[in-house]
Amino acid sequence: MRQNQSNKRYGDTETRGRGETFTLRVSSSLLLRFVIAALSGILMGLTVAPVNAWFLAWFALAPLWVLVIKNEKLKIKNDLQNPSSLIFNSQFFIGLAWGIGYHGLALSWITGIHPMTWMGVPWLASLGIAVFCWVFITLWGAASVAMWATGMRIICYSMPQPYARVLIGTALWCGIETILSWGALFWSSISYTQSPYNLVILHLGQLSGPYAVTAAIVAVNGLIAEAFINRDTRESGWRFVNKYLITAAGLLITVHLTGFVLYTRPLVQPPAAALKVGIIQGNIPNQIKLYPEGLRRALEGYTTGYLNLADQKVDAVLTPEGALPFFERNLIRSSLVAAVRSQGVVAWIGGFGQKGKSYTNSLLTVTGDGRVFSRYDKAKLVPIGEYVPFEELLGGIISRLSPLDEHQVPGSPNQIFNTPFGRAIAGICYESAFPEVFRYQAQAGGQFILSSSNDAHYSASMPAQHHAQDIMRAIETDRWAVRATNTGYSAFVDPHGRTKWISGHNTYEIHAETIYRRQTQTLYVRWGDWLTPLLLVLAGGIWLVNFLTVQLSRKQELN
Repeated sequence: MRQNQSNKRYGDTETRGRGETFTLRVSSSLLLRFVIAALSGILMGLTVAPVNAWFLAWFALAPLWVLVIKNEKLKIKNDLQNPSSLIFNSQFFIGLAWGIGYHGLALSWITGIHPMTWMGVPWLASLGIAVFCWVFITLWGAASVAMWATGMRIICYSMPQPYARVLIGTALWCGIETILSWGALFWSSISYTQSPYNLVILHLGQLSGPYAVTAAIVAVNGLIAEAFINRDTRESGWRFVNKYLITAAGLLITVHLTGFVLYTRPLVQPPAAALKVGIIQGNIPNQIKLYPEGLRRALEGYTTGYLNLADQKVDAVLTPEGALPFFERNLIRSSLVAAVRSQGVVAWIGGFGQKGKSYTNSLLTVTGDGRVFSRYDKAKLVPIGEYVPFEELLGGIISRLSPLDEHQVPGSPNQIFNTPFGRAIAGICYESAFPEVFRYQAQAGGQFILSSSNDAHYSASMPAQHHAQDIMRAIETDRWAVRATNTGYSAFVDPHGRTKWISGHNTYEIHAETIYRRQTQTLYVRWGDWLTPLLLVLAGGIWLVNFLTVQLSRKQELN
């Protein structure tokens, strides 16, 4: 009996030892997966400014796909608690690791808001605010990737068909991006990884907006991943070249050929539609913008620039967001508006409008009589920077952390912006990331884009990414775009996304170009994003058929 007890104790020790070894092995495996996911996310982050390695986007998502789908059945001992939870949760955190790598790198420019000592914020508090903003927007974007990875694990757990998984994965990614674009915080869609250098593929945006580009990128990555997952490992080692890789290559070529056809269409530009527009890049640092020195420089710089452009016989002049930080009643008494009255050249001036007891960030059309002809109010405000999310709950906390004014209010989401030259499409700064803002105005008859921004206080990578967003909006709507910024990059972009002129960074500049008013309606402008709902319906149908088939098979086995 003693021997049996001894053997039992030995057996228990041996079982515990094997269990601990297995647990360590599982932990090491998960850690390796997290590292691979984070590194592939960083690769995707290198696709945008300042590196602009856009080609990496066509395979940087594939490692995450493999990690999510190729979840080998682990032989977990009975004494490990909740093994299914261990496997399930790993998908969420693997997706989170990829998202942190991508969004953390792509959006690292947000730390440029530090230091804010010029606003009266102590240096350490300023650092804390900058780090909080970076961490928050990184985790916000990463959470969407984690949701995608978890969704793929749940939906595709019993989905053996690789092509079906590619369809489902593409539809799910596009659906999540679409939902994010409905909210207040959106910037780094993977579609913008191709701007401004791969203009050919960006022309898919004319068909169904940026999500057509997203769908192409995700599908190609998914096919490459499935080629790896389903590689032939018999005899001659593993073979990566199979029908899924061939399909990936074929899809990559097809979408680029489609974009090329759209890209090479000639632009019809009748002389009667010509409009000579000047821009003024005031280069007023945010540190002095709201102080007497900044106001003096703004009035002098914008007035002088306007007069110089008027001498060049421009039809209109565009200024940046908040060029003259005055309310409308004070703005019309400024030296710039006095110059407008003397020269008679229309000016689009960035200023503030009043809305009850609050104010709006606005772009005002001032005509030769010195009056405000029309006004566009910024509809998409920057969270925390321009308004306090969940103000009822967080207002007190935010007001203690930041001196930023929290009484700015958004404009109507369905505005139209009439000018003496016809209807325009207006976008102020952050709105460049929201394609629906531009699509709605194009559908309502907007003939050219006016983008007014202030990207001061950030490194050059931020305005470069901002310029990339405006290029996408110009292509999607088939419109000329005029972009005026405070410190750069200001630019003129044609409907094919080609930058005709771009300014320097942190420089004072004026420039004039001829653009053309257009009334075309792309498929995207007419129908909006029709591709994402279609993909979701097809994916849902395939999942339902697979689910019913599995259930039927189980019933037959039981019988």
